[in-house]
Amino acid sequence: MTLTRTLTSSLAALAGLGAAAVHGLHAEGNAPAYVINEISVSDPAGFASYATQEGALIDKFGGRFLSRGGKTAVVAGELPKRVTIYVFDSLERAQAWRDAPEQKQLVAIRDKASSFRSFIVEGCGACKPPTG
Repeated sequence: MTLTRTLTSSLAALAGLGAAAVHGLHAEGNAPAYVINEISVSDPAGFASYATQEGALIDKFGGRFLSRGGKTAVVAGELPKRVTIYVFDSLERAQAWRDAPEQKQLVAIRDKASSFRSFIVEGCGACKPPTG
């Protein structure tokens, strides 16, 4: 009886490890997508209204903020006045957020309150620097 119980426990543990490995491999297949925004606010009250609503919309599509207007330091080129960065699980989720009907209304508010440059960059799960 003890041998059977030990084998059953071992098989269950191996099945759990296998499921975790498959989940990990599946997660690597979907690269995250980063939305990067450079912002110059001309109407702080209007922009605050936009930012609150946009944050809720980003959350609705599974995105989360990595940076939201914190301190910046120049590496090269001109430093933007404000930067936000958020991440989605995939490029498809980021594009769904971008194409949402609510987004059109928010863009109108945003464009009245700021100058805005925004783009989506697909990330990579196993990026390594070039060698050679």
